[in-house]
Amino acid sequence: MNLACATLLFLVALLFALAGVTRAGVWSIERRNPPDGAFAEINGARIHYVHIPAPAGADLPPVVFIHGASANLRDQMLPLKSLLEGRAEMLFFDRPGLGSSERGDNETLAAQADTIAALMDRIGIEKAVVVAHSFGGAITTAFARQHPEKTRGLVFLAPATHPWPGGATAWYYRLTATPVIGWLFSETLAYPAGMLRIGDATACVFSPNKVPQGYVDDASIPLVLRPPAFRANARDVAQLYDYVRVAAPAYREIKAPAVVISGDRDKVVYATIHSVGLERDIPGAELVWVRNLGHKPDWIAPDLVAGAIAKVAGAPIDLQAMAKTVEGRIAGDAQGAGRCPELRVPDAELAPG
Repeated sequence: MNLACATLLFLVALLFALAGVTRAGVWSIERRNPPDGAFAEINGARIHYVHIPAPAGADLPPVVFIHGASANLRDQMLPLKSLLEGRAEMLFFDRPGLGSSERGDNETLAAQADTIAALMDRIGIEKAVVVAHSFGGAITTAFARQHPEKTRGLVFLAPATHPWPGGATAWYYRLTATPVIGWLFSETLAYPAGMLRIGDATACVFSPNKVPQGYVDDASIPLVLRPPAFRANARDVAQLYDYVRVAAPAYREIKAPAVVISGDRDKVVYATIHSVGLERDIPGAELVWVRNLGHKPDWIAPDLVAGAIAKVAGAPIDLQAMAKTVEGRIAGDAQGAGRCPELRVPDAELAPG
């Protein structure tokens, strides 16, 4: 009995210690990563955004950027802002619950799409090209279907948009999305474990391409390890499979011009399911397939992304030729070889029908 009591007391003390480490870590993360922009109250949430007006004579329409899971607005702003500044009005924002944005009433992808539309109205953007990375691709399909009048064009970067084999996600997403247990995990273990793994995990997101120097700190990636953000991110990912399973058959309703940029070495999503599926399901969509590219076209091929924005806006851009240039630039990349598992789609998943 004494042993059982001692063990229980040890576990309680350990949880309190981990909670203290997490509180100190959150304070440090927020101190090092203050908000970049302004805030707007939208649909019950204080949304953080950076708005860059267009100068007179801009040659591109407004562009709205939707970041992926575990990220924030800096993940797209850092590689793409400089390429488009002076050419287009731009809106970068933290998705509800991530970065410096509150969650509010944004528990579904449809609700997040409506929040984006409302934020555009608040800023005065009537219609825009939407550029979405990874998980942001699923929200973009909701936006394009719910707000076609605001959708000038779509650029999908390594998107997650279709049902995949088994519908599995990482175990910590499922655990964190579980009531009570998930709260306890996020308040104690997620931060210290996440900080230990963040370097290797980032390397596999970029693999086989090199992680840009300073990426984790510059893009404020540790913000997702704060307990409320970690839980919001987990709830997003946990609902993704059910959303795309229901939504994918309706993608044919999307009429906006679309470009899909994807790499054949993506180790995060099944490109042969999601990207190929978008080319098949969205009328007129163009798939730009880049050899030896991983999951981060926004950082590894920002010039190609800028070209895709111009293409959906109506410019005569040869994206396939641009992709060849990117391929030449990254042909020798082999970061993460042997450490980051390749995604393989079962043959049955690729069979017609």
